[in-house]
Amino acid sequence: MNDTRPGSGDGDRPVYDLASFAAVEAWVFDLDNTLYPRHTNLFAQVDQRIRDYVGRLLSVGPEEAQRVQKDYYRRYGTTLRGLMEEHGITPDDFLAYVHDIDHSPVEADPALAAAIMRLPGRKFIFTNGSRAHAEKVAERLGVTDHFEDIFDIVRSELLPKPNRATYDRFVAETGIAPAKAAMFEDLARNLAVPSALGMKTVLVVPSAGVLEVVEDWEMEGRDEPHIDYLTDDLGGFLGEVLAAIGRQA
Repeated sequence: MNDTRPGSGDGDRPVYDLASFAAVEAWVFDLDNTLYPRHTNLFAQVDQRIRDYVGRLLSVGPEEAQRVQKDYYRRYGTTLRGLMEEHGITPDDFLAYVHDIDHSPVEADPALAAAIMRLPGRKFIFTNGSRAHAEKVAERLGVTDHFEDIFDIVRSELLPKPNRATYDRFVAETGIAPAKAAMFEDLARNLAVPSALGMKTVLVVPSAGVLEVVEDWEMEGRDEPHIDYLTDDLGGFLGEVLAAIGRQA
């Protein structure tokens, strides 16, 4: 399923307006649940380790730890930021602990790797996670060599998306022109600022029929005007973009 705001065609098939991607010179990708599909369920491991960390830090049981974790995630953008703001923790131990997971559920994706390789211009990973975690995921996917840089939570000075200052810092450090950039994300709220900056926005949503535990608010916003395109198949969507701009192999 790919979708776009401009209009719809016959039946359930929307009219694609992908030729305008020819003007894109910078391609910016979120990591978790974007470069790999949500049903991989890799983040469930991170989620559990965050809950364990919160429980040990606050000396509370699993249910209260989960409540605090999700509350901070929603209000601050990451649980880490909430713990920093409300409990004054330092980030290094947290980041090392929560990303010490088994990355083997992420499978190589040759089609996605080939599509990213053919995209013209500069390519970045922009994540609220750690660089080490992003590097391991990229290696598993087979896309490591296709990205110029990884802009992680440390580069963001621990201020996560969707904070405007974080996007401004990303733009300043990379030197990209937002009006000639496209951003791919799994959370609609993280695309509001990119849209305001002039970027094309693509929301990557779960595949139809996939059962998973998702917070209701994480699925909100897909019909908001700041979402230009929807897809549940990132590799397929990029393949259509490449065909539309004449870059298909």
